[in-house]
Amino acid sequence: MTIIVGDMHFGRGSAGAERRKEAALIDCLRAFEGRAERLVLLGDVFDAYIEYRALVPKGFVRFQGLLAEWTDRGVPVTYLTGNHDLWHRDYFARELGVAVVPVRWVGRLGGRRAVLTHGDADDASDPLYRRLRPLMRSEVVASLYRRLLPGGAALEWAQAFNRTFHEETIDFDRVRALRRAARRMLGRTSAELVVMGHSHRPERRTWSEAGTYLNTGAWHTDRTFATIAADGEARLRCWNGVRAVRINNRV
Repeated sequence: MTIIVGDMHFGRGSAGAERRKEAALIDCLRAFEGRAERLVLLGDVFDAYIEYRALVPKGFVRFQGLLAEWTDRGVPVTYLTGNHDLWHRDYFARELGVAVVPVRWVGRLGGRRAVLTHGDADDASDPLYRRLRPLMRSEVVASLYRRLLPGGAALEWAQAFNRTFHEETIDFDRVRALRRAARRMLGRTSAELVVMGHSHRPERRTWSEAGTYLNTGAWHTDRTFATIAADGEARLRCWNGVRAVRINNRV
């Protein structure tokens, strides 16, 4: 079984809320131990993440410890960066054994040809962000940001910016844009399954002539995630504090 979870936005809320959110995710992942064959983090794991050569943002070490524990046991963990946590260096790979992928992961899950991506690259609902995205992903821009601002100030500014300009409400233009992008991807490639996050709204759509689109929603708000079984069955689930329950499609 593959577990896919994203949009945790660690660091967005109060200290107590973030500790509870982290603990819930750890409990959820522990519930799948022995069955999980792969874990995919689908981006925006952190609400802001800027890694320096010798510094990483503090916090959430219990979650990171679980990642290291799983990779030590031979469970592959893949981290697809999102629009909030794109400035990684080598910490996750070197210290935790996590493969960090900047845009898309393409491979087989449960025997199905799959494409996994956070979704910000495919969001046509925000023209300004689409124009700025290449700059934000530029190593030159990231290097200048790190050089001009010390670590603490840089991270605090990024966190404040995200809290100010990112609303908690669902953007239905974004929901529709990602759905259309997924259908195009299924139609134009050999993929049978496309999984995204970014919209913060869990969704499962299947088109008989194309394939299946899953959006994992947001762990940050709803504790939702997806699983892909060994036979290829794709499910949306929600952690209710005790166990993972299957949820109905939201369209």
